[in-house]
Amino acid sequence: MLIVPEALIASLVTPEDAFRAVEACFVAMARGEAYNFPVVREALGGGRQYGFKSGLDRAAGQLGVKAGGYFPGNAEKGLINHQSSVFLFDPDTGRPVAMVGGNLLTALRTAAASAIAIDRLARPEAEVLGMVGAGHQAGFQLRAAARVRRFRRVIAWNPHPEMLPRLGAVAAELGLPFEAVPLERMREADVVITITSSPAASLMAAHVSPGTHLSCMGTDTRGKQEVEPALVSGASVFTDEVAQSVTIGEAQHAVTAGLIDAASITPLGDVLIGAHAGRRSASEITLFDGTGVGLQDLAVAAVAVDRARERGLGVDVGV
Repeated sequence: MLIVPEALIASLVTPEDAFRAVEACFVAMARGEAYNFPVVREALGGGRQYGFKSGLDRAAGQLGVKAGGYFPGNAEKGLINHQSSVFLFDPDTGRPVAMVGGNLLTALRTAAASAIAIDRLARPEAEVLGMVGAGHQAGFQLRAAARVRRFRRVIAWNPHPEMLPRLGAVAAELGLPFEAVPLERMREADVVITITSSPAASLMAAHVSPGTHLSCMGTDTRGKQEVEPALVSGASVFTDEVAQSVTIGEAQHAVTAGLIDAASITPLGDVLIGAHAGRRSASEITLFDGTGVGLQDLAVAAVAVDRARERGLGVDVGV
């Protein structure tokens, strides 16, 4: 078994690698060649969450699980709040293949999924990017979105405004003007990315203009919520996996309220393989409910393992 520690991941997997791996994962899921196992998610108290996401991709020959969660307060210890590890197994024998640091991989695959949704669903002429959230993941989201659309400027809101300058620095790196705004001004955005860990909605239907695309990437646990149900029900909803969308994703609240049902939600992979048209009009609001599926973690971890083996990196423990 090869151990690929977190410290090596940045030199092994690029954002472009993650984009291609996640895109292939969406396609395999849409074709019925890959599926996720039920998510295990537990509250540990004090806002801490821990769980397991796993699956099997027959097309790619990947079987495995990501173990990890969210630990608020880690910043005080010099750590990021999201901590995880990915374990890969031989799908034919069950033997362990690799253990891979999952923190950067999670950030890269989450941003890649959002960017793929923007690429396929946002209006081609989109110029203004709105960011709701300014935590660790927000910078990855901003960089990934800027690869698929030529944005002219970025507007942003965060419940803790003192965090916004860090996101503004990322925008500056990309050559994009940046402005902190109240939520009401999100109506100026052509694309909105929500990436918060919130138990209550912040973005309302009144904050979003016709024709906007939303990538809602922060809700991955029962009880979390970034946008109000009326906004979800008024949009054409796409997701990484419908089963997760209606139980732990952003759509859970609209489903509970009886505003939408699972049948009205489209897997993004269907758009990639041409089974669904995606956006149908310039005035349509599209919403991608990015719940984060285990198959994406396996896909990017496999890239890291292949690169590590090619370069003679990592630690082989011979299991």
